[in-house]
Amino acid sequence: MKPPRLLEVKALIVIALPLIFAYLADVMMIITAKMVVGRLGAIDLAAAGISTDLSYQMCIILMGFFSVVGVLVSEARGALSRERIVPELVRGMILSGLLGLVVTVVVLNLGHVLRALGQQPQVIELAGPYYTGFAFAMLPIVWFGVLRSFAAAMMKTGFVLAVTVVTVILNYFLMQGLVHGSFGFARMGIAGAGLAWAVSMWFKFLCLAAYTVLIIRRNRLPLHEGTIGGPSAYGPLVRLGLPVAGIVAMESGLFAATSLLSGIMGTVELASYQIVMGWIAIPFVISLGISEGAMVRVAYFVGARDPAAARQAGNLGMLVGVGVPLLLVAVPIFAPGLISRIFLDPADPNYGKIAGLVTGLLLIAAVFQVFDGLQAIASHALRGLKDAVVPLVIAGIGYWLIGLGCGYVFGFRFGWGAPGLWGGVAIGLFFTGTLLAWRFELLAKRQLPE
Repeated sequence: MKPPRLLEVKALIVIALPLIFAYLADVMMIITAKMVVGRLGAIDLAAAGISTDLSYQMCIILMGFFSVVGVLVSEARGALSRERIVPELVRGMILSGLLGLVVTVVVLNLGHVLRALGQQPQVIELAGPYYTGFAFAMLPIVWFGVLRSFAAAMMKTGFVLAVTVVTVILNYFLMQGLVHGSFGFARMGIAGAGLAWAVSMWFKFLCLAAYTVLIIRRNRLPLHEGTIGGPSAYGPLVRLGLPVAGIVAMESGLFAATSLLSGIMGTVELASYQIVMGWIAIPFVISLGISEGAMVRVAYFVGARDPAAARQAGNLGMLVGVGVPLLLVAVPIFAPGLISRIFLDPADPNYGKIAGLVTGLLLIAAVFQVFDGLQAIASHALRGLKDAVVPLVIAGIGYWLIGLGCGYVFGFRFGWGAPGLWGGVAIGLFFTGTLLAWRFELLAKRQLPE
C-alpha cells in the first residue's frame, strides 16, 4: 500500500537533502578551484577548466554506471533480502576500481586528446601540469561515487554531507596554498591545483569508506563466501549499468563537446563557458540529489512489490525536482554580472568581452536548467524500474542529434557563436526531459497500475 504523499515527500527529502548539500559542496570545490586558478588569468582558467571537464566527465560516466549499486541494494532492502546487500557493494567496488585505473591512465595522456580536438596550443601547454596531478584523483572519485550510492540506498546520507563539507574546506586551503603560495606552501601555480584535487579526493573517499564499514557492522549485514562471486554474479550490475553509463555519457559528452566547440571558437568563448557552467551546476546538482532519492524510493517499492507506491515516488520526485530550478531562474536573469565577477578578476584584459558574453548565455541557461533537472530526475526514476535501454535511445537523439546538432548549426553555420551553441543545447534538453518524463508515466501506468 502506497504511503500518503506527504510521508513520501518526507522520505524523499530525508535521502535527498543531505545529498543535495553534498553535491552543492562538490560544486563549491569546483567553483573555488576556478576562482583560485582564475586569478592566474583567463587562459589558466580555460586550461584548468577544460582539463577538469574532460577528466571529470569520465568519472561521471563511471559513477552513472555504478549508481545502479544503489538500485540493486535498495531493491534488496525492499525485498528483505539482507544477504544480497554487501555482495552488491563489493562487486561494485571491485569493478569500479579496475575501470578507475583505466581512466587514470587516460587522464595522464590528456594532452594528446586536447591536441587532437583542436584546442589552442597555449591552453594545452598550461593544462599539462594540471591534469598530471588531477589524474590521481580519478580512482577515489569513482570509489566515492559507489559508496555514496550505497549510503543513499541505506538512507544514511548525512555523513556524505559532513565529509564533503570538510573536504571543501580542505580543498580550498590546499588550492590557495599550492597555487598561490599561501599558508606557508610553496607556490606551484596551476600544477598545485591538480595536486590539491588529488589529496582532497583521497581524503574524502577514505572517510566514507570507514563510515561504510560502520554501516555494515551496525546493521549486522551478513558476509558470506560468495560475496565476490564469479563472472556471472556481475551480470545484473553490468546489464543495468552499461545502458545507464551510456545515458550519462550522452549527457556529459554533450557538455564536454560544448566545451570543446567553445574552445574552437576562442579563449573568450571557452572562459565564458566555464563561468556559465559554474552557475548551471548549482540547480543541476539540486535536481541530481532529488533524482537519487527518487531512484532509491522507486527501486525500494519495486523490491517490496508495491507498484502504486513506486509510481507515486517517481512522479513526486519529478514534481519536487522541477520546482527548485524554477525558483533559481531569478539569479541568472537579475544578477548575471555578479556571476562573472565571482569567477574572473575585473582587471583581466578580457573581462569586458567575457562578462558581456556570459550575460547573454545565462539568459539561455535560465530556461534550459529547468529541463536539465527534469531529464535527470526522470532518468533516475526509470533506473528504479530497471528501464535504461529506451532512455539511452532517447538521450542519444535528444542530446546529440537534436541538442548538439542544432547547437553546431546555430553556432557555426548560422554564425550565431556561443549563444547559438547554447540555444541548440537548450532545445535538446527540452526534448529529452519531456520525453523521459512521459516515458516514466507511460511505463508506470502499463507495468505498475494503480
